[in-house]
Amino acid sequence: MIKRTIRITEDGSTTIELIGKNENFHSTHGAIQESEHIFIQNGLLQKAKEQSAISIFEMGFGTGLNALLTKLVSEEKKLEIEYFTIEAFPIEKTLFEKLNFSERLELKGEKAEYLKALHKTDWERKTELFSNFQFEKRNIKLEAVELPENTFDLVYFDAFNPDLQPELWTEDVFRKIYLAMKSKGILMTYSAKGKVKRALKAAGFVLNALPGPIGKREITQAIKI
Repeated sequence: MIKRTIRITEDGSTTIELIGKNENFHSTHGAIQESEHIFIQNGLLQKAKEQSAISIFEMGFGTGLNALLTKLVSEEKKLEIEYFTIEAFPIEKTLFEKLNFSERLELKGEKAEYLKALHKTDWERKTELFSNFQFEKRNIKLEAVELPENTFDLVYFDAFNPDLQPELWTEDVFRKIYLAMKSKGILMTYSAKGKVKRALKAAGFVLNALPGPIGKREITQAIKI
């Protein structure tokens, strides 16, 4: 098992570092700013312009930051969310208790407990964790999970980088996800590598190259037509 530790990023928010792998769960330029830019601004808020009920698949639950931000935006925009996420290697309680997203986002009252609730809720069980927020997380690898066809409006593809986990960035993987998405569904990922774009195109997606967050020139938005 690869050892993991907490690291503070440039916007003051935490990420988790894989010791000895030169890899982090979030950008060291800022965990919160990265997730907000890629998955919320260019993903969730784009779908919210078209519909108020949104079904989301997240590849890589990780720190729970994407789910937390989604919940907060869903309250603000009055969205109804179904959120399905998978994670092959869940982080330990000792790590998630050190994540400072709630503090950095200045969450108060019950909102300050959202991240803890996301981590503590049972695996392998779908539940209405919050009002208008159906949530299910599964401890399983992407290669093993069965995804229902024509289900998801939005995909947060947040796997580790293609050099570390090339098996997660293949045409076959993206085709599996493509089939699970609804027409006009959006897949967002931080990667803009040529081989990733080629695999997405081969799987059937139409791509948009978008400006990246701080520290990253470009990100990828993939649309199922």
